Amino acid sequence: MTFLAATRFLQREARLLERRLHATLFLGESPDGVVNALRAYRNADGGFGHGLEPDKRCPASLPIDAEVAFQALADAGADAPELLGPACDFLAGVAGENGVVPLAFPVIEEYPRAGHWTGWTYQPGVNPTAGLAGLLHRLGFDHPWRAAATRFCWDAVESGNLPDEVHGLSEVMSFLAHVPDRERAAGHAPRVLERMTATSMFHSMPKPGEYGLTPLHVAPAADSPWRGLFDDAQITAHLDHLEAAQLPDGGWPVTWEPPSEASRLEWRGMVTLQALRTLTSYGRMDPRG
Repeated sequence: MTFLAATRFLQREARLLERRLHATLFLGESPDGVVNALRAYRNADGGFGHGLEPDKRCPASLPIDAEVAFQALADAGADAPELLGPACDFLAGVAGENGVVPLAFPVIEEYPRAGHWTGWTYQPGVNPTAGLAGLLHRLGFDHPWRAAATRFCWDAVESGNLPDEVHGLSEVMSFLAHVPDRERAAGHAPRVLERMTATSMFHSMPKPGEYGLTPLHVAPAADSPWRGLFDDAQITAHLDHLEAAQLPDGGWPVTWEPPSEASRLEWRGMVTLQALRTLTSYGRMDPRG
């Protein structure tokens, strides 16, 4: 399979946001297209909703949807304070005193959602607070909420008060990848990763067809700050597996059960774009073919 086959899949099946991201990342188009695509997911409260994260089809603003928006803006290299400021105001409005936010709220129960989106997603924690704060540092966007969330995250990291759950620990690794204090972050990252790799849902080596996080989630690009925390055999095995997972239609599959076929296609667009970015970064796929 080829980069072109994946591009054709995105053109046929992906939503506008991933198509505009692909154009920005690989075709040299302006990030403005990504910013404009994200505007459709905004609400009057400044937050993002409308299924921007496709596993729940709720229109209300949710912190997880803000995280997807921040990720898209960061990946595109977009400068969009008109989106980031109101979104941070929204997060501040729903946060606890220490800046911590949950993934979602019970309003999602009124709409179709994947089975794993239940009461645990209403609990404030490092997932998604750490990921959101890390992305704001990556974007270089300052805000009082970012400062509060950063303090909360450092307190959690330095006290060891972290969850034994792979997604939450992944969010912490993302936070540590982007905070300005690099020496401090590098000192804590190996311990957080050790805790992450000890969970049952972290696959140090490929487990085809099983859902889980892998070294390529922690180091999705060859220049990722945490690439050196994995040996070459691990990275090579996962790159081999990722290459082999491309389907005949050019896209990559998802290994969980989304709430609808539309959601499945949206996710496939997202994971296909990420696969292209990872494989090209590690020199496994040529964007010219």
